Amino acid sequence: MTKVVPVILSGGAGTRLWPLSRELMPKQLLKLTGERTLLQETAQRLDLAPVVVCNHEHRFVVAEQLREVDIEARAVVIEPMGRNTAPAAAVAALMLAADDPGALMLLMPSDHLIADVPAFRRAVEAAVPLAEAGRLVTFGIRPTGPNTGYGYIKAGAPLPGGNAVERFVEKPDLATAQAYLESGEYTWNSGIFLLPAGMFLAELETHAPGMVAGCRAALDRGRGDLFFFRLDDEAFAGIESRSIDYAVMERSDKVAVVPVEMGWSDIGSFSALWQESPRDSAGNVVRGDVLVLDSADCYLRSQDHLVAVVGCRDLVVVATDDAVLVADKSRDQEVKAVVEALKRGGRPEATQGSRGWRPWGWFQTIEQGERFKVKHIHVDPGAKLSLQKHWHRSEHWVVVKGTAMVTCGDRSFVLRENESTFIPAGTPHRLENPGKVPLRLIEVQSGEYVGEDDIVRLEDAYGRGAE
Repeated sequence: MTKVVPVILSGGAGTRLWPLSRELMPKQLLKLTGERTLLQETAQRLDLAPVVVCNHEHRFVVAEQLREVDIEARAVVIEPMGRNTAPAAAVAALMLAADDPGALMLLMPSDHLIADVPAFRRAVEAAVPLAEAGRLVTFGIRPTGPNTGYGYIKAGAPLPGGNAVERFVEKPDLATAQAYLESGEYTWNSGIFLLPAGMFLAELETHAPGMVAGCRAALDRGRGDLFFFRLDDEAFAGIESRSIDYAVMERSDKVAVVPVEMGWSDIGSFSALWQESPRDSAGNVVRGDVLVLDSADCYLRSQDHLVAVVGCRDLVVVATDDAVLVADKSRDQEVKAVVEALKRGGRPEATQGSRGWRPWGWFQTIEQGERFKVKHIHVDPGAKLSLQKHWHRSEHWVVVKGTAMVTCGDRSFVLRENESTFIPAGTPHRLENPGKVPLRLIEVQSGEYVGEDDIVRLEDAYGRGAE
């Protein structure tokens, strides 16, 4: 598969898994079913350097997660705003076609689970001759039940290794899904594609005029930024938002489907996550500090505090440090409505948790009130924050683990565990971790304003400006 290039789309928000998944830390960046995140599992499915397309907010987390599993990306492309999957695929195809128009682009969402990776690889190998023969190949999942949450693909005339696609079908009702299952002619639409880069662009030109030109302009006017490539904001903003299914796959007469059984799930709900997770003898999925009594078939997860569940059936109970969700498992699709209601109310919990990710590590807000905020700060080994100052707040730092190199005004000094310092408002300062273990400290902010946007960056290793 030397001509195959994995292209990973990492722009989704996963709102149906709130409060675990949020816009600023969506499901592909979480360890939902194992010891690796869904993004990491996706990147490791083929032993090939991927192109990753993600958004601005996630770029440093994406880069760090790839580094953790020793994946060196061919490119990490930053979208200035979401435009659905067709423009993201077009940008990747333009990049690949510039070197080799015959390159085969394996387009994969970053947030899907595939339990049987060898079966996935065999399916990709079976799809390569079809793609080389001029087909846009999609992978159809053999249905295990009449699922109404997936789109379907009806197979047409047989081809070597697969079938021509007769038609794509939107999510059906239960009776229709049952009929599809009994016919044996339909598979679930996985959203995974093997596409000849040059041919895909030609089909996109035919069925979505202007999109390729817009994506080309976004590339041509884009720029490198550290180890990322940023698409041009203005050019990309002018591109129509469309899915690859609607823009090309449902309209082209060159589409083929390769059926496969590979333990696939898009983890699109808590019931799907429950189905794909190890369960106890009563059918409960239990993650974190949870006490369960006389309960069955529940998804129970705590990321912080003790959660006790008594006498419950078919419930979802998820507790993070800043939110708790309790839902009937059969109504878990309605979790999206919770997020929408929170957004209408202007609640920050809709999009972000208490932990904020930065290129140097992360911080977590422990407590906040009038004129003060308390944070737990984690700085990765060898990393450093920007040289910065704050107009409206002072800061007290207490090191609880590791070693800190502190710059405060014209002084630089080392702080070790149980040592502290004070940073007056308006004073240029910087925090670095010169050690080989993570640096952790408690920061107490005090002043008339303690918002995250009170930062004037004077110098930054990550190319960020003042917030």
